[in-house]
Order: sequence, then structure tokens, then C-alpha cells
Amino acid sequence: MLLWRRGFLMSQPLSTYLDDQGVVLTAQVRPRTSSSRPPRVRSRGSDPSLAIAPDERPVPHQRIAAYAIVRSRWGVLGTQCSDRTAIPGLWQLPGGGLERDETPSEGVVREIMEESSQRVRIRRLIDVQSDHWIGRSPAGVLEDFQALRIIYTAVCVEPTEPEVLDVGGTTMAASWVPVRRWRSLPWTSGARSLLDRHLDQVPLR
Repeated sequence: MLLWRRGFLMSQPLSTYLDDQGVVLTAQVRPRTSSSRPPRVRSRGSDPSLAIAPDERPVPHQRIAAYAIVRSRWGVLGTQCSDRTAIPGLWQLPGGGLERDETPSEGVVREIMEESSQRVRIRRLIDVQSDHWIGRSPAGVLEDFQALRIIYTAVCVEPTEPEVLDVGGTTMAASWVPVRRWRSLPWTSGARSLLDRHLDQVPLR
């Protein structure tokens, strides 16, 4: 939306990193025209059934996470959500929240190792997504929550049988899924959309 207001559209994200001010995104842009459509802004607002006390104010909270579409000669890497998430049993892209002083690319490489024991090489940045809503955290705190997701492609040159190393976390299983059969799994809507758009473009090396 910032680019749109200045007369541009983002053609392709190029790189991203974090500094003391927040997320820095470098992107290729093009001038918008009279036929251009503004980008969609996702904001779910608050659930009408959410019980909020009259004097209760949501606490602002931003979670920055990095994920990747990972390919190898064995297929595409998927991770299955555990009971510690709001979507147990669904499959998603490997990745997760960044730790302090960690770059997005470092974070996604670490998360892939923790969730699947696979060593990967990052290829390129393909998307940056934002989702916003008001709701309660697992601890019951009312939050004005923004999820910022940084999406990469990656390759695993030497795939092995996936093993979840972070036992008891948000991932209960990981698997290499043959590319021709990836749609047979119950993916999250976000993961399915990214795979539909980008999977065929991810090289094997």
C-alpha cells in the first residue's frame, strides 16, 4: 500500500532483513497505471463472538516468521501441525518465528532443521505476507495481532528421511511429498496458494 500511494506496484521482492526500525524490504517496482488494481489488504478484524470487557484494550503484538517451499529429488517438504496449534493435522510449509538478532534466511534454515532435520540452501525471496486480526493468545491475552510471513524457495541437495527434532513443539510430523501428489494432502489455505503459484518454478539445484 505504501508503494501504491507513491504511484508504484511491486513486481518482485528481492531481499529482506530486520533492523532496529523493523523490516526492510528491497523490491523491483513498476509505475502503476489507470488500469492497475490496488493490493489486497488482509485484516480479519475481531471475531463477533469474542468476549471483550468494556475496559479491556488489545495489546499490540507482531510476529515475524519465515517459511520456505523446499524441493529435492524426493519431492516438496511439508510439515504437519500439532495439537499445540489452532489447526492440528493440517500441513504447511516448514518455517516459523524468528529469534532475536536472527535474519529471516537464517531463521528459516534453522526452523527447517528443527522441524525436519533437513539441510537446505535458500534460493530466493518470493513473497512477504501480512495478516491482521484481534483475538486472544493461548495465554488468554487480548491481542491486536499482526502476522508477518517472509516466504522463500529453497533446495535440499541431499534429502534424508525427515525427523522432527523439536519434539513437543508445533510440528508433529514432516514428510517429502511427491510433487505429482502434493494436492492430496490437507494443506493450510496459505500453503496451498503458495504451492500453486510457485512450486513449479523452484529448481532442484
